[in-house]
Amino acid sequence: MNSAIPVLQAIPIDNYLWLSAILFSIGVAGVLMRRNAIVLLMCIELMLNAVNLLFTAFSTYLGDASGQIMVFFIMVVAAAEASVGLAILVMIYRNHKTVDVSFLDKLRG
Repeated sequence: MNSAIPVLQAIPIDNYLWLSAILFSIGVAGVLMRRNAIVLLMCIELMLNAVNLLFTAFSTYLGDASGQIMVFFIMVVAAAEASVGLAILVMIYRNHKTVDVSFLDKLRG
């Protein structure tokens, strides 16, 4: 028995596809239905993590490390997005005393 086979390959790739699709769908539904900016940021992070799961699964399935390198870059972008997004939310809360994004329609031209 070969003990060098990763655990990820023991599970069929279809399961990872379904799990990633479900997580991404939950994230999209949260972005479309919620008006709280903090929940919107969390849903965007959920969508990014669904993509990361898929990249990692295909990278291991194909035996290529390029998917895992892409996951690293996505995590860096997600960290930057979260920090900038939270900074913007803090400024919005200081000025308007709410984090409801429907209140921000005054920004339209």
